[in-house]
Amino acid sequence: MSMTQFVAGVDEAGRGPLAGPVVTAAVILDPGREIGGLADSKVLSASQRETLSGIIKERALCWALGRAEVEEIDSLNILQASLLAMQRAVNALAIRPARVLVDGNRAPALSCEVQTIIKGDSKIAAISAASILAKVARDAEMCSLDRRYPGYGFARHKGYPTKAHLQALEALGVTPLHRRSFGPVRRLLT
Repeated sequence: MSMTQFVAGVDEAGRGPLAGPVVTAAVILDPGREIGGLADSKVLSASQRETLSGIIKERALCWALGRAEVEEIDSLNILQASLLAMQRAVNALAIRPARVLVDGNRAPALSCEVQTIIKGDSKIAAISAASILAKVARDAEMCSLDRRYPGYGFARHKGYPTKAHLQALEALGVTPLHRRSFGPVRRLLT
């Protein structure tokens, strides 16, 4: 396989939550080691994602995670923070891709060819793989943060604006984990 053939899939997890980082993954799959069952992480169960995450890490030519912290999300905005996290994931890959396929309609600035694909996480195996790695990593982190900030339910809702999360936010206040630029959090602070 020549250098020019390496294609990385990129996706993020955590654009919508009120708390926690946005986590991205970049994956270059090995065409000789197919992985069955790859799909958009949102249609898989947590146990399917966990299993596939291990298989992806084992069989991919390379993979890397990127992230943007709450402070970056608040200072840049969630879209720009997501694109920055994508850049970080691609730049962390052990192999330089010739081309990067990104889920969605906005591309990070990279030094190689970049193509956006709407619903790419359900169409392109490498993007599905990235979607799974990003979601598994972010969910695990939110579960561990649940222990540090009891009462908010982070292990259950992963920071998304569920009714339970909004009630906990109202009752317990804003943590350093919360994105201050997001409406429900900002309203509590004013």
